[in-house]
Amino acid sequence: MKEFKYVVMDELGLHARPAGLLVKEAAKFKSAITLDSGAKKADAKRIMAVMSMGVKKGVEVTVSIEGEDEDAAYETIKKFFEDNL
Repeated sequence: MKEFKYVVMDELGLHARPAGLLVKEAAKFKSAITLDSGAKKADAKRIMAVMSMGVKKGVEVTVSIEGEDEDAAYETIKKFFEDNL
């Protein structure tokens, strides 16, 4: 299992546009990708689960990745967070 923490810097938090893009990226991998904001957890492959987290600017999110392609998923998802949030 691989894991990283990221503090959301986007003014609007993890809103609809980046949530949709995140789900598309996560769906490319077989590994389980989970987001944890401390208050809620969500499967990164499910748009409604990600949106229901209500992550705002300044919230630290822990991203956990586990599965056969976790190395590639880790690199891609980490870069996604850095570039988009």
